[in-house]
Amino acid sequence: MLRAFNVSGNCPVEIPARELGEPQLRAAAWIDLQEPTEAERRAIDALYPASLPDADEVDEIEASARYFVDDQGIHVHSSFLYQTEGRHETATVAFTLREGQLLTLRDVDLADFRLYRMRTRRRQVEAGSAVAIMASLFDQKVENLADTLEDLHLESQIISHLVLEDVAASMENAIDQLARLEDSCGKVRLCVLDTQRSISFLIRHIRHHPGEVEALREVMRDLDTLMAHTNFLFEKVNFLMDAALGFINIEQNQIIKIFSIAAVVFLPPTLVASIYGMNFNLMPELEWPMGYPLALGIMVLSGLAPYWYFKRKGWLK
Repeated sequence: MLRAFNVSGNCPVEIPARELGEPQLRAAAWIDLQEPTEAERRAIDALYPASLPDADEVDEIEASARYFVDDQGIHVHSSFLYQTEGRHETATVAFTLREGQLLTLRDVDLADFRLYRMRTRRRQVEAGSAVAIMASLFDQKVENLADTLEDLHLESQIISHLVLEDVAASMENAIDQLARLEDSCGKVRLCVLDTQRSISFLIRHIRHHPGEVEALREVMRDLDTLMAHTNFLFEKVNFLMDAALGFINIEQNQIIKIFSIAAVVFLPPTLVASIYGMNFNLMPELEWPMGYPLALGIMVLSGLAPYWYFKRKGWLK
């Protein structure tokens, strides 16, 4: 899907799809390609040769492939967060900032871009140039990351109550929830780190736009706050994971303790039964009328003695 935006009254305005043509695309301040078709890629490549990266280039992780400058302009490949089937995932958006024009390429319908388009329709975005549009997109991204962190913090509080206060809670279920929470926190942290690098690179190359530079510096300060909050969430998740595993170990130790005590309690009666179960001819007790009741009594007493001792020591609690 191909979308294009002009700037009107210091706000991006989407050009209707039926009016899109070569003149409109050349004059657009922002061209956004979401899962473009071959025809749409060819149309943009014809207007701006070598401006759109290949799919393999977008997903490369080395810094030299994600942030660079060439004859086509400034290139930034930045990771964005999105949700699918209840899980957080990341997708890379390729930004190409040319003289007076911004190109974006992505393979996923991202919530940040949907919200940004909605805000442009309501004229809630102040961006009078391609550079300003790119800066406001990163600002929108950071707002979404902050909202996600707030949701994850609330989720961590629910799991904390489950692990530390709910005596009937299943620790296995809590560990599953913590694993998902840790995965989400990791993806948020990845996006925060990537955004810090992206904005730092961008600031160095748009010094002739002081207003946008200052706006991006403000976004960087917000990112520092988000990073501190992300680190706090990681520490909390690790603490809750250790606590849940500790409770599981305590429960398992309790079961093992019961079996150990049972083994010790039944060991003396087993010894007595083994002695009187030996098949020797010369065993005086064989001829005693009270031999059988005596053996049973010894077995009962030998079993009750360790039970009484463990009870006195408080080991059966």
